[in-house]
Amino acid sequence: MESELNNLIKLWVLTTFSLSYSYHISAKISKGFPRLVSIFPVIFLLSILPFNIHGFHLGAAHVFVFSWMANFKLLLFAFDRGPLSPPPANLILFILAACSPFKIKEKSVKVLKCETPFQGNEPRVVPSLILEAVNKASLLTLLFYSYNFKQYFHKHVLLILYFFHTYLTIQFLLAVAAIPAQICLPGVELEPQFNAPVRATSLQDFWGRRWNLRVSEALRLTIYSPIKTISSRVIGSRWASLPAVFATFVTSGFMHELIYYHIIRKKPTWEITWFFGLQGVLVDIEIFLKKKLVATEKFRLHEAISGPLALANIALTAGWLSYTQLLRNGVDEKVIKEFNAIVEFFKRST
Repeated sequence: MESELNNLIKLWVLTTFSLSYSYHISAKISKGFPRLVSIFPVIFLLSILPFNIHGFHLGAAHVFVFSWMANFKLLLFAFDRGPLSPPPANLILFILAACSPFKIKEKSVKVLKCETPFQGNEPRVVPSLILEAVNKASLLTLLFYSYNFKQYFHKHVLLILYFFHTYLTIQFLLAVAAIPAQICLPGVELEPQFNAPVRATSLQDFWGRRWNLRVSEALRLTIYSPIKTISSRVIGSRWASLPAVFATFVTSGFMHELIYYHIIRKKPTWEITWFFGLQGVLVDIEIFLKKKLVATEKFRLHEAISGPLALANIALTAGWLSYTQLLRNGVDEKVIKEFNAIVEFFKRST
């Protein structure tokens, strides 16, 4: 545990220096390829540094935040786009924007006016974020405890528990990650990270407007929009979204492979890429049918049917291509051991 904390400190120190370089030097280089070249060493460092963290939750979270989200934001920054452009008023805001998986609501006037961090008299929402994190941590603790009896659970029940484990873990980590932003920027409002995924009415609605919205936004800016612009010149604007959607899902699959590689530490089997590639094909089919049938009012499936069908499809394909891979490599056992190690660490500390 101590060595893991030391690696975590090194990771954040090197990340801070790297982002300081990006803010003070790369930002002054002309946008486009020259700035991209100057940022490339930072992108390389952020891609490999999180792999020094071996714990499941801390390690996977840092691969997600640094190797994926921060790098995508830096790629956009190289071309003067995304949340880092124009650069915020100071380095603290730049680091927060790069490393925190949150988005500030546009109506938060204080940020638009580049007000200095830590100022403001508005009531802080930090206690509510802490309460949310505590609630999610409590539910995760109950899940961890239930894993001690997993030999009595049916395989499909375990898969359902692992799905909720994933959802609660993401919610918990995002709540924790938002706390520094609220401390530094009191009074601002943050966009929600999820939008009631279980109320999705279709696959397109689930992936585009409800599940992990910051990832959807990052993929939309870096992959979807550029490819749609290019494909519209080739096949026309009506169907330009189809190759863009598929490429976006495949890219998401590759980034998930990176996270899975950190968790499993074995040669990729590409199952998770197949999962997202399949979702991309199904979303494309959905878009095609909507334009051909729904838009022309020839046929419309009621939301009470299309929503459960979409969720069932995600659950079945995720269980087949995503969670089965984790179970096969004993990740569930690793998670249980990690939780027990954390409990023992705090017992010794107290």
